[in-house]
Amino acid sequence: MQRRKFSREFKLEAVRLVKDRGVAVTQAARDLDLHENVLRKWIRETSVDPQHAFPGHGQMKPEQLEIDRLRKEVAKLKAERDILKKAAAYFAREVT
Repeated sequence: MQRRKFSREFKLEAVRLVKDRGVAVTQAARDLDLHENVLRKWIRETSVDPQHAFPGHGQMKPEQLEIDRLRKEVAKLKAERDILKKAAAYFAREVT
């Protein structure tokens, strides 16, 4: 069985159904053919950061962009450090 994918609009509309219209989570989940926990997770994500909830593929939250940038920088710095260690070891061997 393949995992179902839902658009951002669908998720936001499902959350609005519960929050704005006052439909119970269990009833809304049953009507939308979702598991109750999935709908509760969507509601929680929307309440934490409504602007950046459900970013989708290729669209990351600003915090995630910063984390990715820092990971790349750390990898680059480690590579530079390793090169310098090898160069120092090589030149130390040449002198003696």
